[in-house]
Amino acid sequence: MPSPQTSTSTLSPGTRGTALNAPQRTSALEAMASDEGLDVLVVGGGVTGAGIALDAASRGLRTGIVEMGDWAAGTSSYSSKLVHGGLRYLYQLNFALVHEALTERGRLLTTTAPHLVKAQPFLWPLKHHYERSYSAVGVGMYDALALAGARGHKTVPIQQHLGKKGTSALAPALDVTDLAGAIRFYDARVDDSRLVIDLVRTAVGLGAHAANRTRVTGFLKNERGHVTGASVTDLATGRQLEIRATRTINATGVWTEETQDLATEAGGLKVLASKGIHIVVPRQAIDAETGIFLRTEKSVLFIIPWPDYWVIGTTDTPWDQDVAKPVATSADVDYVLDHANSVLTRPIGREDIIGVYAGLRPLLQPRLKPGAKAASTKVSREHTVTRLAPGLTAIAGGKLTTYRVMAVDAVDHALGESLARSHPSATADLPLVGAEGYHELAARAGDIARARDWTLARVTHLLDRYGSETPELLAAIDADPSLGEALGEAPEYLRVEVAWAVTHEGAESLEDVLTRRVRLDLSRRDRGLGAAEEICAIMAPLLGWDDAEIAAQRTAYAKRVADMAAAEAEATDAAAVAHVERPI
Repeated sequence: MPSPQTSTSTLSPGTRGTALNAPQRTSALEAMASDEGLDVLVVGGGVTGAGIALDAASRGLRTGIVEMGDWAAGTSSYSSKLVHGGLRYLYQLNFALVHEALTERGRLLTTTAPHLVKAQPFLWPLKHHYERSYSAVGVGMYDALALAGARGHKTVPIQQHLGKKGTSALAPALDVTDLAGAIRFYDARVDDSRLVIDLVRTAVGLGAHAANRTRVTGFLKNERGHVTGASVTDLATGRQLEIRATRTINATGVWTEETQDLATEAGGLKVLASKGIHIVVPRQAIDAETGIFLRTEKSVLFIIPWPDYWVIGTTDTPWDQDVAKPVATSADVDYVLDHANSVLTRPIGREDIIGVYAGLRPLLQPRLKPGAKAASTKVSREHTVTRLAPGLTAIAGGKLTTYRVMAVDAVDHALGESLARSHPSATADLPLVGAEGYHELAARAGDIARARDWTLARVTHLLDRYGSETPELLAAIDADPSLGEALGEAPEYLRVEVAWAVTHEGAESLEDVLTRRVRLDLSRRDRGLGAAEEICAIMAPLLGWDDAEIAAQRTAYAKRVADMAAAEAEATDAAAVAHVERPI
């Protein structure tokens, strides 16, 4: 790939201290490999690792984070995109876990990421009148735990009981024939990959050094066997570097065991990979004003509304294939369709599907008798932190909602009790980039729309993705009006969003933009391939691409689209993975 050139765009790289881009990445690698060394090196750029990097930086520690792929390229971009307390955990009497998650949900909604995290109502259909009593108790406890976590301040509305008529009014698509009614309750939704990117950017703004596409190939040790950092390879150049760090934290999710094996033969955390898939259908496919929550024989199913589409899932099945290649099968899609259609008046067909995606949850492996197998639905979502070797901490388990708590625990553990007490976490009320001033700006959304002759929906779209940074995108449009034009194949996105993805969010490939920034991979049956030409034309001058590189980018993404389509036609995981030549 050609070396990045200085951009002539009005969104020039490095104009903000939080920007992620090629010059920032090069600078970060140089800083991490310097003789000065780091206090904390984080391995893994998903939500857990990004949260840890922010937590460490918030304590004033010299922090670095490396990720072998793109930010959020694994599990953290293929989740259910929910910020929730885990209503089903109440039925396991795990009150502490639910309280913790609901407390974090409240923080994200009100303070740390209100531009990204949105309150979302759901209907819980009730088949029998007696269900209303025990379900109401469960949801009531959910509301009570949320209030306790928010110190009595209500962050979402409390439950509402509905009969058949009220249920139909909110969700005409829901078949109420055999229902006694429903309970409406609230959780929240989030664009998961954008959350991760904002976490990394916020950490960088606090002085952290961040480099994606940097693979850890081994751990450094001193004569006493203490881990003193890591050997890494810059995958963009092939250059090998050594990063010295007093403490290293492994936060690599489903790659936990592979990473820890580079440091020790004594084992450590055992992680079970569980596959969850989702389908995406257009908003008009389901006539409802609210989401729908269903309990299934194995887990739960969510039908989640977004402005332009519905996300429906998930499955929960053991995965014993390559963890770099999670793909959905025909059987997975049938499972989700069957469960969704069991409650809908108008069945959803395969012809309605505009997107399918799969991800792997890193679940802690229980201790089993020889020869026994774990059922992934029985494994706890709670996280564990452990010391793999002196100087090397690992964390696994948990869920997106509680990433901040996991980060605090990981850094506390790595520092030890005394240092953790003298260098406490400062993330509980720390706004992420785009959060501070968001509420005030959102209150002026109508004024912005009128001034630009835009719809309110367009302004809201920008505010809900960029928050208080939206004026910077608007300024770029004022300087170059072409950036204010909508993408021809995806008019819900503006051209300025592609440029911003490169100059401020670290996108270096067409795939980076389509899968984790301008997320057409989720909402187009061709996974955004039809928009590739226009997007590459915007990216090329920012990254110094010539015609050959543009063609290579389009070819690589087209291959990815074809591989995933072929995998989706297969019935088994093994047959599906056989179609995939490179990591998803």
